[in-house]
Amino acid sequence: MGFSCGLVGLPNVGKSTIFNALTAARAKVDNYPFTTITPNVGVAPVPDPRLDELHKLFPEKKKVPTTLEFIDIAGLVKGASEGQGLGNQFLAEIRNVDAIVHVVRCFEDPDVVHVDGTLDPKRDIEVIETELLLKDLETVEKRVKSLASRVKVGDKAAKAEYEFFERLRQGLAQGQHIRDITIHDHERPFLKDLNPLTLKPVLFVANVGDDGENEYSREVQRLAAERGTKAVVIRGRLESEVYEAADTDEERRAFRRELGLEESGLDALVRAGYEILHLITFYTIDGPEVRAWTVPKGTHAPQAGAKIHTDFAKRFVQCEVARWDELVKEKSLARLRELGHLHRHGERYEVQDGDVIHFIVA
Repeated sequence: MGFSCGLVGLPNVGKSTIFNALTAARAKVDNYPFTTITPNVGVAPVPDPRLDELHKLFPEKKKVPTTLEFIDIAGLVKGASEGQGLGNQFLAEIRNVDAIVHVVRCFEDPDVVHVDGTLDPKRDIEVIETELLLKDLETVEKRVKSLASRVKVGDKAAKAEYEFFERLRQGLAQGQHIRDITIHDHERPFLKDLNPLTLKPVLFVANVGDDGENEYSREVQRLAAERGTKAVVIRGRLESEVYEAADTDEERRAFRRELGLEESGLDALVRAGYEILHLITFYTIDGPEVRAWTVPKGTHAPQAGAKIHTDFAKRFVQCEVARWDELVKEKSLARLRELGHLHRHGERYEVQDGDVIHFIVA
């Protein structure tokens, strides 16, 4: 698995259309609020030209890309944190995702109603942000109340945790997201079972019409930059049509060229997602597979090996590492070894994006 994303947004912003375009999962799409009444879950293979090139060297092997999971919940409305609409029922479904993908409507269409009657990306973004914040405030207040009872009866172990959550409560009450509140390393374990929504990285998707970028999508990009994150512009309806009309990646690329789409929405979303989550990809070519794996930047070799099998971390001896482009150029590991371009590393080796790794275990 590469990473998982929870799709949030107001009703009728095109979340399910975007979901279909990204996963080809065919979620129900209609022109009325709350069409999504149960969470849709879809998994999409991550497009990876480097993996494609490596697979050409070993066509007899199975190509296994890393994947991206999307969870599409019902649209949130103002008051969702207090039970309005349906989205509040499913916020728990996205507490365990790696990132939140906030879909913002940036298209005019008189046939698709807007829950607030007009198009205003800034207002729409603030509604969702407020509801996520209020949901976290509700959760933190419950924790503060529970810890206060323990502190009152002399539980010294609960005191530091109580003070931490009280600080979070005050920040949230003042409109701060948890990601903007200073959290010290020794305090992070307190959040382990809480998975607060406003601590998660957010990636914005500006869902535009067939004509592409416009003043609304540029506003979303500006607002994303203010928040220190990224905004991806996707022509949701066109992207969804591409997946409905084509069966293979090659056919989809040809169809996109006809429609003037430079790259798929999934490509753009993956690139931005990897950037905000600080992820990299390494490859293995052992056995019957040519496979991509996703790990955070800074991961050491034994921990990367544990992605393949948990025993690899315990039994790690060393690893042989080649660069993917050098392997593609020279065609074989044997040739790289002759050239001195196949390197052996120990447990402190920090895996780099594009590494092809053979793990040696005891």
